[in-house]
Amino acid sequence: MKSQYITPVVTIFDPQKRIDNEENLKVYNFLKNKTSGFVVMGSTGEFFSLNVEKSKQLIKLAASFPKENMKVYAGTSRMDFQESIELANYAHEVGLDGVMIISPYYFSLTENEIYDYYSAISSQTSANIFLYNFPDRTGYSISPQTCLKLADKHQNIVGMKDTISDMNHTCEVIKIVKKEIPHFKVFSGFDNNFAHNILSGGDGCIGGLSNMFPEFVQSWMKAFADEDLIAIANHQKIVDQLIALNNINNPFISVFKKILQLKNIIKYDDSYPPFNCINDDQVKEIKKILSKVNFPI
Repeated sequence: MKSQYITPVVTIFDPQKRIDNEENLKVYNFLKNKTSGFVVMGSTGEFFSLNVEKSKQLIKLAASFPKENMKVYAGTSRMDFQESIELANYAHEVGLDGVMIISPYYFSLTENEIYDYYSAISSQTSANIFLYNFPDRTGYSISPQTCLKLADKHQNIVGMKDTISDMNHTCEVIKIVKKEIPHFKVFSGFDNNFAHNILSGGDGCIGGLSNMFPEFVQSWMKAFADEDLIAIANHQKIVDQLIALNNINNPFISVFKKILQLKNIIKYDDSYPPFNCINDDQVKEIKKILSKVNFPI
């Protein structure tokens, strides 16, 4: 059984809050040949903190990485859709495999407005586009019917990241859209929905835990390839405990960076303001969770 696990990769900043190219490449190398690929500037990559210039710097860096069999994407989400188009075109020009775009947040949009927004972008770029549905952040959800309408109209709309904890919506997208457009990719946005997604006919997960534990997700994908239900279930039990890492800090981005630092993958665990680094008590919580699943750190 085929599956994909794509990493919404963290962005590493130096203590002066500048993008550190060398440290980011260390993370990409840590993921190489373990996950199916990575996305720079997803939510976990703090896209909301980066201007166009810094976004292009990170896109160019990702494009320079020798990805081999991995897929590399960029989040090109902007409140100004013209900037989103500019970044999508840049990502396509430098050779990335596609872009992921969340719909505008703050005000709720109607289904017609969602359709018009993505249509305006997709008609002005040749980049492959993944819709990014995250109702907890946008205040509304992209319906399966609108998703199908967009994918049917625009050949470069090729998939969706569905960040909803309840799998009902994702299953409806799989049932309605993939039935008509089989090559359309449907990914879950939460790690603990990976197995449910695959078993429901989806394509996998774009999940943050893979930043720290790429060997684990590689093993989980192998369990699906081998159709080893016991191994699949055992991995699910572990990830159901690891998901507690997301609750140590809000947002959990700082937790991910601290774990990478503790594993000696990166030097800096800085995030862009207003986010702070993890404190000593939170580090103890991290180690307590990881000790329960026998993950060394």
